[in-house]
Amino acid sequence: MEKETKTNTSDKSSRRDFIKKGSSLLVAGGAVAGSLSLSRSAHAFGSDVIKIGLVGCGGRGTGAASQAMNTDGATKLVAMGDVYADRLATSLRTVSSQHGNKVDVPEERQFVGLDAYKNVLESDIDIVILATSPGFRPLHFEAAVNANKHIFMEKPVGTDATGIRRVLAANKIAKEKNLAVGVGLQRHHEKKYIECIQRLHDGAIGDIIFARAYWNGGGVWTRPRKDEQTELEYQIRNWYYFNWLCGDHIVEQHIHNLDVINWLMGGPPAVAQGMGGRQVRKGVDHGEIFDHHMIEFTYGDGTKMLSSCRHQKSVWNSVSEHAHGTKGYVDLSGAKIYDSKGNQTWSYGKGGGGGHQEEHHDLFAELRKGNRPNEGDYGAHSTMTAIFGRMATYSGKELKYEDALNSKIALADFDNLTSLNDEAPVQPNPKRVAAQVEESPYAIPTPGVTKTV
Repeated sequence: MEKETKTNTSDKSSRRDFIKKGSSLLVAGGAVAGSLSLSRSAHAFGSDVIKIGLVGCGGRGTGAASQAMNTDGATKLVAMGDVYADRLATSLRTVSSQHGNKVDVPEERQFVGLDAYKNVLESDIDIVILATSPGFRPLHFEAAVNANKHIFMEKPVGTDATGIRRVLAANKIAKEKNLAVGVGLQRHHEKKYIECIQRLHDGAIGDIIFARAYWNGGGVWTRPRKDEQTELEYQIRNWYYFNWLCGDHIVEQHIHNLDVINWLMGGPPAVAQGMGGRQVRKGVDHGEIFDHHMIEFTYGDGTKMLSSCRHQKSVWNSVSEHAHGTKGYVDLSGAKIYDSKGNQTWSYGKGGGGGHQEEHHDLFAELRKGNRPNEGDYGAHSTMTAIFGRMATYSGKELKYEDALNSKIALADFDNLTSLNDEAPVQPNPKRVAAQVEESPYAIPTPGVTKTV
């Protein structure tokens, strides 16, 4: 391992030179170097109405649809699909109140059920927004590519290695078909991040020797079980706490910070080892995920990244990214650069954020020009980096990225889930359910025992 992780200055310089050359490919939106392939299409939307379909009508899907309709030029939301009728109705009321005649979704284009995505894709739409719980993303993305639709898909783009390979394979076809693919890693579209990382690629703090990334917060909602629900419906409603749907909070949230470091480093890490567990969040509705992860990632040139994410209240919290170099250090999230003595040498200043909206401004502007941006590959590899970290903490093993990406362990068979009466991929322990214990009735990953590769 010493040979694999030993710092090599010439390797770092070569990597930085490669990234600097690749950065000339960046367009509005600041995609990671080498990941955004633009080509001219025979059709530029220009002033035409861009017709939008929405799959997944929860909070993020509703927000993304609204942000798409906030873009310059004519847009119209014409089809919506969700597993649940109540969620679709709430979303439709929200976007209709915000956008009026830009919303034209009559009852015959409101689709409900696990196969609702198929009906949306069969509708007369130009672009589809995929915003269901992340486990379904590979299936839906593949179907959207096969249907020849432009795509905006929320992050993360999968929850296991089999899903990520499926996304990468489908994205290869998307490129061949000249389809636009946007991914909801919005920091790539924030001016403060774009300029800050460009300065780092230009050598503002020298060679990167260490990085840190955090998503430490108090946690999110739970959706308690209701008596009339099937096991599958309960899990999909309470999706954040089941790995086959969410991937754990390291995948669902911390992906943003890991993605920024990958952007800085020019790709995903090569090795990971770490630890995690459930210390404070162990209730009956907390499913099977951990409440803390701490991982040491090692990139191909030997650079280390310390990754920390946790859901615990009344403790030190931070959502940020930092890097240290031979000539100084940077607070990436704050867009501030310092020399080795701690003197601030650059700051973006106020503004420069708003990535959730900017990513749609950028995508729709490119579509109107006839360009077809594709963010699918870096979206997949940043998602896989988060999955990689989870695999390391769940197993307690030191893992290699290549082995993790090629893991054959699938968390669910999404293709064969057709009804809420189907058997859920994860089942509670019936003895614990019968005993009405106050802790989760599901099997919890155990480091040293759980197999992830």
